[in-house]
Amino acid sequence: MPLTRRVPKRGFTNIFKQEWAVVNIRDLNQLTDVQDVTPETLIQAGLVHGQKSKIKVLGEGTPTRPFYIKAHRFSASAIAKIQAAGGRVEVLGGA
Repeated sequence: MPLTRRVPKRGFTNIFKQEWAVVNIRDLNQLTDVQDVTPETLIQAGLVHGQKSKIKVLGEGTPTRPFYIKAHRFSASAIAKIQAAGGRVEVLGGA
């Protein structure tokens, strides 16, 4: 019998898996000179690596100032904290 039939095949790799880059609110506080936060500014600041196509903002931490954030997804706690600090969120298409 050939080796490929004798060796067990395990697991599954989904070729349609969507990769998400996660950014917390405490990480956004590092951007001191930026008012509008976009995926491009996150890549330039080094908070997100370029190979990830979608960005999700999570609510870990508290914002120190109002932000205008554009991302593909937001957690409910992140939206509440950003809006409580006087900021705005915008959901980008393609999520």
